[in-house]
Amino acid sequence: MEPEWKDTGHALEYLARADTIPHRTEGEAALLEEVPPGCRRVLDLGTGDGRLLALVLLRVPSSAEAVAIDFSRAMLERARERFAANERVRVLEHDLALPLPEIGTFDLVVSSFAIHHLAHPRKKKLYDEIWSRLEPGGVFCNLEHVASPTARLHERFLAALGGAEDASNILLDVETQLRWLRAIGFDDVDCLWKWRELALLAGVKPAG
Repeated sequence: MEPEWKDTGHALEYLARADTIPHRTEGEAALLEEVPPGCRRVLDLGTGDGRLLALVLLRVPSSAEAVAIDFSRAMLERARERFAANERVRVLEHDLALPLPEIGTFDLVVSSFAIHHLAHPRKKKLYDEIWSRLEPGGVFCNLEHVASPTARLHERFLAALGGAEDASNILLDVETQLRWLRAIGFDDVDCLWKWRELALLAGVKPAG
């Protein structure tokens, strides 16, 4: 992933404004609706400070285990602080630009505004790796920053966000990513929620 995310100042600046991203909580609420009943293991890719995973853990059995992955030292420090009292959460340092480590299989894989920093070929390969780490019937939910269909819509998004372009963004349209997920074999593939360039992409690994 992009080197600026290894910079502590860059990571902390993002965390300071994360709660101000318009409509973010709507996307998170839509994601939480997809948490499978009886979920036993959760994988969070690009966990940041653990914000999304903490919400997911409120929707799963108290015995559920979780693995949280990030490569920013500042983000990892915040995540470890958040989950310090929860022995069922394992926080790992790992760059998503590299193949996922061997960490077992999961009933739910989630990601929040992380995968769009990867080059497009790596995005596609990561989706394959996620498929291989999902249990049958498992769910993948990616709350993501996606490309606008037109330059004008992109400018409107930036204006609504009140900020400049993030140089580390490598944005891809919704349709291409949904097509990839279907080709891999996911069922019920859809964009379940969207506000401008923020979207929830989801799919289910067939149970049999």
